[in-house]
Amino acid sequence: MDLSLQRRLAASVLKCGENRVWFDPAALEDIATAATKQDIRELIEQGVIKRKPVNGVSRARINKRKLQKRKGRRRGHGSRKGAKGARMPRKRMWILRIRALRKALRQMKAEGVVDRRTYRILYRKAKGGEFRSVAHLKIYVEQMKR
Repeated sequence: MDLSLQRRLAASVLKCGENRVWFDPAALEDIATAATKQDIRELIEQGVIKRKPVNGVSRARINKRKLQKRKGRRRGHGSRKGAKGARMPRKRMWILRIRALRKALRQMKAEGVVDRRTYRILYRKAKGGEFRSVAHLKIYVEQMKR
Protein backbone atom coordinates (compact mmCIF):
# COMPACT_ATOMS: atom_id res chain seq x y z
CA MET A 1 0.00 0.00 0.00
CA ASP A 2 1.28 3.47 -0.91
CA LEU A 3 1.44 5.80 2.09
CA SER A 4 3.60 8.49 0.48
CA LEU A 5 0.81 11.14 0.69
CA GLN A 6 0.21 10.38 4.38
CA ARG A 7 3.97 10.42 5.04
CA ARG A 8 4.31 13.82 3.35
CA LEU A 9 1.35 15.30 5.24
CA ALA A 10 2.61 13.88 8.54
CA ALA A 11 6.08 15.35 7.90
CA SER A 12 4.58 18.79 7.34
CA VAL A 13 2.38 18.53 10.47
CA LEU A 14 5.22 17.20 12.64
CA LYS A 15 7.67 19.76 11.12
CA CYS A 16 10.32 17.17 10.29
CA GLY A 17 11.60 15.26 7.28
CA GLU A 18 9.65 12.40 5.72
CA ASN A 19 12.30 9.90 6.85
CA ARG A 20 11.65 10.77 10.48
CA VAL A 21 7.92 9.94 10.32
CA TRP A 22 7.05 6.65 12.05
CA PHE A 23 3.87 4.72 11.30
CA ASP A 24 2.53 2.08 13.69
CA PRO A 25 2.69 -1.19 11.67
CA ALA A 26 -0.51 -2.41 13.35
CA ALA A 27 -2.54 0.61 12.19
CA LEU A 28 -1.50 0.90 8.55
CA GLU A 29 -5.13 0.47 7.38
CA ASP A 30 -6.27 3.50 9.45
CA ILE A 31 -3.35 5.55 8.16
CA ALA A 32 -4.18 4.66 4.54
CA THR A 33 -7.69 6.10 4.96
CA ALA A 34 -6.35 9.47 6.21
CA ALA A 35 -6.45 11.99 3.36
CA THR A 36 -6.22 15.39 5.09
CA LYS A 37 -3.91 17.08 7.56
CA GLN A 38 -6.72 17.02 10.11
CA ASP A 39 -6.94 13.23 9.80
CA ILE A 40 -3.16 13.01 10.29
CA ARG A 41 -3.36 15.28 13.40
CA GLU A 42 -5.94 12.93 14.92
CA LEU A 43 -3.71 9.91 14.23
CA ILE A 44 -0.77 11.74 15.85
CA GLU A 45 -2.90 12.36 18.96
CA GLN A 46 -3.75 8.65 19.07
CA GLY A 47 -0.02 7.83 18.89
CA VAL A 48 -0.31 5.93 15.62
CA ILE A 49 2.01 8.39 13.89
CA LYS A 50 5.09 9.69 15.70
CA ARG A 51 8.25 11.67 15.02
CA LYS A 52 11.45 9.61 15.31
CA PRO A 53 14.27 11.18 17.35
CA VAL A 54 17.19 12.80 15.55
CA ASN A 55 20.11 10.46 15.03
CA GLY A 56 23.25 11.89 16.60
CA VAL A 57 26.82 11.07 15.62
CA SER A 58 28.64 9.26 18.41
CA ARG A 59 31.90 10.81 19.62
CA ALA A 60 32.98 7.64 21.44
CA ARG A 61 35.54 6.65 18.81
CA ILE A 62 37.01 10.17 18.66
CA ASN A 63 37.21 10.40 22.45
CA LYS A 64 38.92 7.02 22.63
CA ARG A 65 41.49 8.12 20.05
CA LYS A 66 42.09 11.38 21.92
CA LEU A 67 42.68 9.44 25.14
CA GLN A 68 45.22 7.22 23.36
CA LYS A 69 47.01 10.26 21.94
CA ARG A 70 47.15 11.82 25.42
CA LYS A 71 48.96 8.67 26.56
CA GLY A 72 51.47 9.18 23.73
CA ARG A 73 50.13 6.51 21.38
CA ARG A 74 49.34 6.91 17.65
CA ARG A 75 52.28 9.25 17.07
CA GLY A 76 54.52 6.99 15.00
CA HIS A 77 55.98 7.66 11.55
CA GLY A 78 52.76 6.74 9.75
CA SER A 79 50.73 9.35 11.65
CA ARG A 80 53.06 12.28 11.09
CA LYS A 81 52.30 14.95 8.52
CA GLY A 82 54.69 17.84 9.15
CA ALA A 83 58.48 17.73 9.04
CA LYS A 84 60.47 17.38 12.26
CA GLY A 85 60.98 21.13 12.42
CA ALA A 86 57.29 21.81 11.84
CA ARG A 87 56.08 19.55 14.64
CA MET A 88 58.52 21.08 17.14
CA PRO A 89 60.41 24.12 15.80
CA ARG A 90 64.17 24.20 16.24
CA LYS A 91 63.93 27.47 18.15
CA ARG A 92 61.49 25.98 20.66
CA MET A 93 63.80 22.95 21.10
CA TRP A 94 66.70 25.34 21.71
CA ILE A 95 64.70 27.33 24.29
CA LEU A 96 63.79 24.15 26.19
CA ARG A 97 67.38 22.91 26.12
CA ILE A 98 69.08 26.17 27.11
CA ARG A 99 66.65 26.75 29.99
CA ALA A 100 67.30 23.25 31.31
CA LEU A 101 71.09 23.73 31.00
CA ARG A 102 71.05 27.10 32.74
CA LYS A 103 68.88 25.75 35.54
CA ALA A 104 71.30 22.83 36.00
CA LEU A 105 74.26 25.24 36.01
CA ARG A 106 72.64 27.43 38.67
CA GLN A 107 72.00 24.34 40.77
CA MET A 108 75.60 23.18 40.38
CA LYS A 109 76.87 26.61 41.42
CA ALA A 110 74.53 26.67 44.46
CA GLU A 111 75.65 23.19 45.53
CA GLY A 112 79.30 24.13 45.09
CA VAL A 113 79.94 21.59 42.32
CA VAL A 114 81.35 24.41 40.15
CA ASP A 115 82.82 27.75 41.27
CA ARG A 116 81.87 31.16 39.84
CA ARG A 117 84.61 31.23 37.23
CA THR A 118 83.84 27.69 35.93
CA TYR A 119 80.13 28.53 36.00
CA ARG A 120 80.74 31.49 33.66
CA ILE A 121 82.85 29.38 31.30
CA LEU A 122 80.24 26.61 31.19
CA TYR A 123 77.44 29.19 30.78
CA ARG A 124 79.14 30.58 27.66
CA LYS A 125 79.79 27.08 26.31
CA ALA A 126 76.09 26.24 26.80
CA LYS A 127 75.15 29.42 24.97
CA GLY A 128 77.47 28.39 22.14
CA GLY A 129 75.59 25.12 21.79
CA GLU A 130 78.36 22.85 23.05
CA PHE A 131 76.09 20.66 25.21
CA ARG A 132 73.36 18.42 23.79
CA SER A 133 71.60 17.97 27.12
CA VAL A 134 71.90 18.31 30.89
CA ALA A 135 73.34 14.77 31.01
CA HIS A 136 76.00 15.82 28.49
CA LEU A 137 76.83 18.88 30.60
CA LYS A 138 77.20 16.76 33.75
CA ILE A 139 79.47 14.26 31.97
CA TYR A 140 81.61 17.20 30.76
CA VAL A 141 81.90 18.58 34.32
CA GLU A 142 82.85 15.13 35.67
CA GLN A 143 85.58 14.71 33.03
CA MET A 144 86.83 18.25 33.70
CA LYS A 145 87.36 17.47 37.39
CA ARG A 146 89.72 14.54 36.66
